[in-house]
Amino acid sequence: MDSPAYDATIRAVPPALAERARRLAAGEIVPPAPRHASTVVLLRDGVQGLEVYVLRRRTTMAFAAGMYAFPGGAVDARDVEDGAAEGAGSAAWAGPSPAEWADRLGFADAGIARASVCAAVRETFEESGVLLAGPSPDSVVADTTGDDWERDRMALLGRVVSFGEVLARRGLVLRSDLVAPWDHWVTPRVEERRFDTRFFLAALPAGQHTRDVAGEADRVAWMRPSEALASVERGEMRMLPPTYLTLASLADFPDVKTALTAAAGRSISPIMPTVTFDGEQARWALPGDAGGEDAYDEGIVR
Repeated sequence: MDSPAYDATIRAVPPALAERARRLAAGEIVPPAPRHASTVVLLRDGVQGLEVYVLRRRTTMAFAAGMYAFPGGAVDARDVEDGAAEGAGSAAWAGPSPAEWADRLGFADAGIARASVCAAVRETFEESGVLLAGPSPDSVVADTTGDDWERDRMALLGRVVSFGEVLARRGLVLRSDLVAPWDHWVTPRVEERRFDTRFFLAALPAGQHTRDVAGEADRVAWMRPSEALASVERGEMRMLPPTYLTLASLADFPDVKTALTAAAGRSISPIMPTVTFDGEQARWALPGDAGGEDAYDEGIVR
């Protein structure tokens, strides 16, 4: 994957983070514990092959401002409530059990695993308008473009209601079987905001459409992975290493079915970039690189 363009656009560490890396190595700062998070790579079959949905985070965002990414965000109290096994407000559930998800995602706690899947489905709806849920365990909502759906989406963004409440009112079941684990990335220790993020793949449901939505993004697009990679290397798009390398891992798949089949047998281990120095030049290193570390981080709560 290394090339001059890749090194310049992805491997280079911003000066502010390079300085934090020096301070971290000197013991002057303590890295924050990462928060659990979920990210979903939406897929569809385009005219020329597999396409992915990407969005550009607003330049005012505190984390990854101006970067292209996939829908996603931190697991929060709503997701823990929605992921409750029982009780009012809990999300009706279809697909693998929380215990099976815990085993697949590397969690000791089935409740956190369920909350992570809830966060993945909720964030996808909030940031793309796509809903991975249906009126029964083997069906999916056909269309979410109406004004009533937009009111629900805005209520979720405003934290007026929980995702479980939206699903319960509409008589819908969360389809956990429609997301497939793909990767596990941990934000580097040098970052001020850190996330322990599970990456999932999901096919765009038949009949549903993504749309330009207000919120954390100011631009969205469907692109072939190879097109997005080339755009980054030309300096037209900016991405953090996890986004770029996820696209690279999908670039050779011809269609959605092939990618999801690969996900079913994929081995997932946590990956955490670290900062290495060659003189004054700082670069990101991954496990297996010279200077890269094992991805395990003692701050992660399993």
